Amino acid sequence: MSRGFAKRYRLLKTDDFSSVFAFKKQQGSALIQIFYLTGNGLNHARLGLVVSKKTAKRAHARNYMKRVVREWFRCHKETLPPNDFVVRIRRPFNRETAAEARLQLAQLMRRIS
Repeated sequence: MSRGFAKRYRLLKTDDFSSVFAFKKQQGSALIQIFYLTGNGLNHARLGLVVSKKTAKRAHARNYMKRVVREWFRCHKETLPPNDFVVRIRRPFNRETAAEARLQLAQLMRRIS
């Protein structure tokens, strides 16, 4: 059981993101929206992240939000189905509200599985 976040677990190419967005399956909450593509043809889940400048102006805030989501994914990737996920942050969160963001992410992923 590897706890890393290797390249094979990431959505990196524009085509990968486009195919997930084109499939139009999504789940959302107040802070987070998840787009997903079922059955990616691999035996593991992959993650892509979208945090816009409109959501958080400062890069350090956007990077923090991405770190929180990546960490959650890294710890739970073995329990997720082999889908491609694109997580979009709708509203900013910080250290005080990160627990709520993790909870919403877990609830949304449970609905998808």
